[in-house]
Amino acid sequence: MFKRAGLIILVIILFAVMFTFTALNTGHVELDLGFFKRSYPVSIAFAVTFVLGILFGMLCMTAFVFRLINERRVLRRSLRVSESEVSSLRNLPLSDAD
Repeated sequence: MFKRAGLIILVIILFAVMFTFTALNTGHVELDLGFFKRSYPVSIAFAVTFVLGILFGMLCMTAFVFRLINERRVLRRSLRVSESEVSSLRNLPLSDAD
């Protein structure tokens, strides 16, 4: 319940900051790639940059998560082998040390 309320409050705050930023920055940014030249509002330029940053971060995290998933699979396999080894050792009869 509190998590959802906190998330809703955070989204409302972000929208308020975004609205304020858009209202205060009415200028334009010119994008010149040599063969392509266009002018965009500052708020749109920052929003696109923000989204591209999020996508790049998700791409980097995906590689890290795949590495963790692979490591988890290897560790589970090792655990299974160790558990079966312990189980087989427990089933061996005890011998007296004379």
